[in-house]
Amino acid sequence: MPGPGEVPVSWFEERRTENKTYFSFFSDFRGHNVTALRVAESSALASIFLLALVGNVWGIWLLLQRPRRLRAANCLVLNLFCADLLFITAMPFIAVVRWTESWVLGDTVCHMLFYLVSLSGTVIILSLSAVSLERLVSIARLRQAALRRPKALAAALLLIWALAALATIPLCCFFRVVRLPAAGQEMQICTLVWPSIEGEIAWDLTFAVVFFLVPGLLIVISYSKILQKSLFLLYSI
Repeated sequence: MPGPGEVPVSWFEERRTENKTYFSFFSDFRGHNVTALRVAESSALASIFLLALVGNVWGIWLLLQRPRRLRAANCLVLNLFCADLLFITAMPFIAVVRWTESWVLGDTVCHMLFYLVSLSGTVIILSLSAVSLERLVSIARLRQAALRRPKALAAALLLIWALAALATIPLCCFFRVVRLPAAGQEMQICTLVWPSIEGEIAWDLTFAVVFFLVPGLLIVISYSKILQKSLFLLYSI
């Protein structure tokens, strides 16, 4: 009997004929010397993890050393550092699966891993767009902007995390452990299984527009305005 949240082999076999790809967290590197490839990949992941960890912790420490300078822009940057720390917490788990070639981390980690990665990634994108907007406000000398008030800033940060958490909930719900036959034995993978193709398309399109296209346009427009303002001030001297 399959465990909670797991999909039985018969279910997988019924859908094997469909044009479907499962994301399994397994390594894409294959070759005769698999061990050497895994060591190289794990070393790269470890290096990225350590560099990101040291860089983000150092950035947080520098900002907290000057609490009086924790204004809107610095608070948003501090939020970026925290989101990036959450993002890299997934790397050790992914490194484990690179070696096991089977999901051994349980149902809870399967549900939460990619959810936290997507949550933190979404927070990073929204924070970057908020930073660009705050910089535009600062360059334009709009001193009475609402984002500069502590309560408004706290509300903006809370809104960023709440929107990201709500938008990525489907990933938490639909990532699950799937059992499938491999080389005469059963293997488990953690993968995304949508209940319907329509729901998947609707979420993909909505997420791409709301959390990638719109923030991206906001960043481009804000820094374009900043560049125009800077050039105007430069040539007006």
